[in-house]
Amino acid sequence: MKHEELTAAVLKCCFEVSNELGAGFLESVYEKALIVALSQKGLKVRSQVPLKVSFRSVIVGDFFADLIVDDRVIVEIKSVSKLSPDHKAQIINYLNATGFEVGLLVNFGTSRVEYFRMRPSDHPEHPVNPV
Repeated sequence: MKHEELTAAVLKCCFEVSNELGAGFLESVYEKALIVALSQKGLKVRSQVPLKVSFRSVIVGDFFADLIVDDRVIVEIKSVSKLSPDHKAQIINYLNATGFEVGLLVNFGTSRVEYFRMRPSDHPEHPVNPV
């Protein structure tokens, strides 16, 4: 699997954050905590990274990736009671717009961390295999 070791390290940090903080905080709290955990593991992490969306070689929009880890994996953080196909579509769109090959959709809004390892070819309507 592409970037398997990196995604495993990111998910380990997600579990650490979840175990220490529990559910119920805003996404921004989990984002900041995850930055701390990832940085302490020696991983390069950037947050709220501005990225451009292009259409036919013309910039048509902007978005902000929650986290980019080691310039290889996009991490989209949620804190909701249930992930929807729209959440999966969001990260797939981010992957397609940027050319990144792997993204993680992580939900801290439930008692157990919910996550999906996504690729640009995944379809949000179909079941996605977790890591």
